[in-house]
Amino acid sequence: MEKFFLLTHDIHDPFFNIASEEYLLKERKENFIYIWVNSPAVIIGQNQNAMQEVNLSLAIENGIKVVRRLTGGGAVYHDLGNICYTVIAPYDQTADNYKKFTAPLIAYLKTLGLNAEFAGRNDVLVGGKKISGNAQTIYNDRILHHGTLLFDTDLSVLGKVLNPAKIKMESKGIRSASARVVNVKELLNNGTTATVFYRGLCDFFRRTCEEYEFSDKDIAAINELVKNKYSTYEWNIGSSPKGKNTFTERFNFGIITITFDTENGVISNAEIYGDFFALKNVKPLADKLNGKRLIKQDVAAALSDMEEYIRYANGLAVAEKMFP
Repeated sequence: MEKFFLLTHDIHDPFFNIASEEYLLKERKENFIYIWVNSPAVIIGQNQNAMQEVNLSLAIENGIKVVRRLTGGGAVYHDLGNICYTVIAPYDQTADNYKKFTAPLIAYLKTLGLNAEFAGRNDVLVGGKKISGNAQTIYNDRILHHGTLLFDTDLSVLGKVLNPAKIKMESKGIRSASARVVNVKELLNNGTTATVFYRGLCDFFRRTCEEYEFSDKDIAAINELVKNKYSTYEWNIGSSPKGKNTFTERFNFGIITITFDTENGVISNAEIYGDFFALKNVKPLADKLNGKRLIKQDVAAALSDMEEYIRYANGLAVAEKMFP
């Protein structure tokens, strides 16, 4: 039987926790069960367009970090009510690795009286509702499997932050699939807290795993990954696939359409047209959008003097419609 180490800690920084997965996968040789919890964050799949998946402006305004992970699949929302687990082990191409690595989680849930089951490609359901989504990646002869476990996540925030800008985007990014989700706390209905549930999950794995703690060397290496990759706009947002985008909306000053390209999270080739009454050529106004990041704050700044170009127009109002 393969030896596994159980790794837990009280660091809730999403940049650190996602970076630590890459470190454990690529720089360590041991097998790990890694259980961790993030402060509010949106974690997007490796091949997704962040601008299609996330309300970036709302995320920024509310201190919700957006982090791109190594695995594929859809965007997920994390907060302190969501428990994350990672398995890093030898890759067995003959096994059904999703069923293999969700089986212990399902076994733990059954000890709590929940009839959990694996369903679809990568989900764990209870009563037909999703409580866990999972994803995997392969590196050399090792596999990283990780998943969410919704215990007491704020589903109202989840619904808002995973509601992207009011922009029609044409991109090669992989879109997230919608699913009916439910918190485990609601299913248990016995007053169990997230902390108690977390400790119970850790104790379940302690029966078969030897405990491991990050060393100072581990933490230093992970922080280097955070600094150079996982905390950067270039990785988290800028890695989004190139796309063509259109925003059209009716305002009191008329209908306005803004078209533009995005690459590496930055606007280019912007054009503005519509049935509004222009006070002067709007091309210089459109040019102000070029080179700006596709977030409300940057767009509002670029359109701050819009009323000089279009009668009665308000650049902030336009940016707020683009990014509700």
